[in-house]
Amino acid sequence: MKSDKKNIRHLSLPALQEYFGSIDEKAFRAKQVYEWLWLRHATSFEAMTNLSKDLRHKLEENFVLPAVKVDATQHSNDGTIKSRFRLHDNHLVEGVLIPTDTRQTACVSSQVGCSLSCKFCATGYMDRKRNLDFDEIYDEVALINQQAMEHNGKKLTNIVFMGMGEPLLNYKNVLQSIERITAPDGLGMSPKRVTVSTAGVAKMIRQLGDDKVRFNLALSLHAANDKKRSEIMPINDSNNLKELMAALNYFYKETGNEISFEYILFRDFNDSKQDADELIKIYRQVPADLVNIIEYNPIDNARFQKPDAETAEDFMDYLAKNRVNARLRRSRGKDIDAACGQLANKG
Repeated sequence: MKSDKKNIRHLSLPALQEYFGSIDEKAFRAKQVYEWLWLRHATSFEAMTNLSKDLRHKLEENFVLPAVKVDATQHSNDGTIKSRFRLHDNHLVEGVLIPTDTRQTACVSSQVGCSLSCKFCATGYMDRKRNLDFDEIYDEVALINQQAMEHNGKKLTNIVFMGMGEPLLNYKNVLQSIERITAPDGLGMSPKRVTVSTAGVAKMIRQLGDDKVRFNLALSLHAANDKKRSEIMPINDSNNLKELMAALNYFYKETGNEISFEYILFRDFNDSKQDADELIKIYRQVPADLVNIIEYNPIDNARFQKPDAETAEDFMDYLAKNRVNARLRRSRGKDIDAACGQLANKG
């Protein structure tokens, strides 16, 4: 049964202060509660131990605190940890902690499922059930941060919105979650350490520019001509490469933030010299910092395969000769279906 109580985390600090004033409580109580909610990541009113029992009871009566819970975790041989998170309505999403020598990266989801049906992505074969609220995205990051501390003794250094869902189709909640993640009274991370990855929603990329966001943007390219891209990413039919390049240039003009391309190599589909030439042409149209060339990770339902090591190496060498700043990103967490494109709540 749906509760008509308001989610307390959807109240701003001024709104909380107003509430405490209305029940004749001192204004500083609002600050205490706000700190419990965001800085200390309390998952229940009971945990707010510097409030009286009466006040905690009153909060319980008037508000809900629907915290995200870790439902299951899997540990990869390479140190990657995949978590399945259970939301208050029992929907499930996945998030991943990717540790390296220099970074602790959280890969987070923004939707339950996805509506874009990209042919190479496990999430693309699921229906989109709903968007995540901003506080649920924040919970994912906070919980993965706890795992980083517990297993590696280090806090998160980076956050990538590359999990389940298309972040720009959950625009408001994604931006609000980043605002909380980067706030001094939140997780206090630098926006420069946050990257939002999009399959390419030109209108919303322009909106990011208008909103003068401070985080980085990655475009999931995966094919550098419209015919091939539309074949594997139906969104390209309504957001073609010309539109996307114009939107990325607008984003850069308005924000000056880092732009990168993601390009998964598929055997005999986008791994030839001609494909590399088309990629170089796209790269030169935008002030992109980097092209991440990604190993393909096989999934059920998809017909694709990864190219052999020599083909991948030749592709990288050709890009390097043409002064493209490209990096081959080795997939991590493959043994637990936690690598790029593999998230699908299989458990």
